[in-house]
Amino acid sequence: MKKKYDVVIVGSGLGGLVSAIILAKEGKSVCVLEKNNQFGGNLQTFVRDKTIFDTGIHYIGGLAEGQNLHSYFSYIGIMDHLRLKKMDEDAYDVITFEGDPNQYPHAQGYENFVKQLVKYFPDEEEVIREYCNKLIYACDSFPLYNLKNDGGYQNEVLSINAKALLDELTPNEKLKAVLAGSNFLYAGDDYRTPFYVHALSVNSYIQSSWRCLNGGSQITKQLIKQLKKFGGETYKHSEVVDFTYDNGKLISAITKNGNEYFGDIFISNIEPKTTLNLIGKDKFRKPYYDRIQSLEVIIAPFSIYIVLKPESLPYRNYNNYHVKDASRIWKAAEYTQESWPECYMISMNVSEENQVWAESITAITYMRFDEVQQWENTKNTVANKEERGEEYEKFKNDKIEIFLQEIEKKIPNIRECIKSVHASTPLSYRDYIGGHNGNLYGYVKDSNNPMKTFISPKTKIENLFLTGQSISMHGVLGVTIGAVVTCSEIVGKEYLINKINNELKAKE
Repeated sequence: MKKKYDVVIVGSGLGGLVSAIILAKEGKSVCVLEKNNQFGGNLQTFVRDKTIFDTGIHYIGGLAEGQNLHSYFSYIGIMDHLRLKKMDEDAYDVITFEGDPNQYPHAQGYENFVKQLVKYFPDEEEVIREYCNKLIYACDSFPLYNLKNDGGYQNEVLSINAKALLDELTPNEKLKAVLAGSNFLYAGDDYRTPFYVHALSVNSYIQSSWRCLNGGSQITKQLIKQLKKFGGETYKHSEVVDFTYDNGKLISAITKNGNEYFGDIFISNIEPKTTLNLIGKDKFRKPYYDRIQSLEVIIAPFSIYIVLKPESLPYRNYNNYHVKDASRIWKAAEYTQESWPECYMISMNVSEENQVWAESITAITYMRFDEVQQWENTKNTVANKEERGEEYEKFKNDKIEIFLQEIEKKIPNIRECIKSVHASTPLSYRDYIGGHNGNLYGYVKDSNNPMKTFISPKTKIENLFLTGQSISMHGVLGVTIGAVVTCSEIVGKEYLINKINNELKAKE
């Protein structure tokens, strides 16, 4: 089978699908190639014991009318079709620490955010307000974050360190730990994490926080529906294994099943290191190739998925970020075997708007890839089944037990509520999502050397572009904006932003 398209997109994660819709809306013929059985990358869901679990989308911010992700989702035509549940306004996240009975809230709306935290820190209102101002300033420094077209971002914002900024704001160690309490969202560390990464992650949740009822894969379904509406095509079980290349340009993508897809433009929504190796080391300048290959990936996750017995555990309409030791809030990824897990996030799931009882729990913590390295040559997905062996199953079960003992401290009756427990290791994330070593959020961003980790969506191959969580920012909002950045390289930034804003105005 040979087909010719204006645009061939490799990988059907959020970045690939949003790029596909934007370009299909421009009248281009587009196809998306996906290696797995399921489209969507981190948007994928899976079923255990007749219960839906999310791979990566546990909550989404900025989806209220007039907010940035609402605007982007409206433009691509999916906003009105999503089944969402607003999280607790006074605490969409709670931050807890071992030995401290308080549940410190992160609330929706900046005034409410201040109001709820001041109850626990009555002498720190001024500091909390200043922190909020810093968040807003950092986000306003990125024009596309607010659908604006004025110039680029403020370079000095890139080099502000998150921990250093909090240290400047206040000497109150507990307050700093609470403000940084959800840093699992971006795997923050004290030395490198830029404040803008913290700000872009947290701000949209403070604006508004939502759960996807019945999982994030509904976003994928709506994206594909929109893509097909504009004539786009999608192919699963289509792993790209090679490209043809001539005279400085890519000509076609060849899949494992022997099909060839010709294109004028190619967008890779797969891991940049993998992309470069697929196309060929010799096609890129050595310094560029070496820089990308040397980039450090963010640590991987270990997740457990608990199916609950019916009507056994009341649903909590917030997430819990728990850190054993507040003084190690920026160092929880540096665990030892004895201290693991030093932090985790718990998210409860429901499938109906006003449900009283939780159906399931997802709990996620950090896990270094070296813990599963002995099984790295195995690959196990729905499309390619392979057993990793008894030793691996024992490893998983031992980790589940240790993790459950920690969760029991927060939910003492959890054991009697459990119907079944399942787990994902860094290998599961690597095989299904395609991230290097199963990483959570792409490459480590470094406030000490911001440009080292910057990857342009445009490459030296004139018709190859990149998109996805390693370009710009991770997260639903970050990847959506990243797709707009990628497409603006193809159709023009001013043109695209004006078009999005004009279309949104016309809808009002």
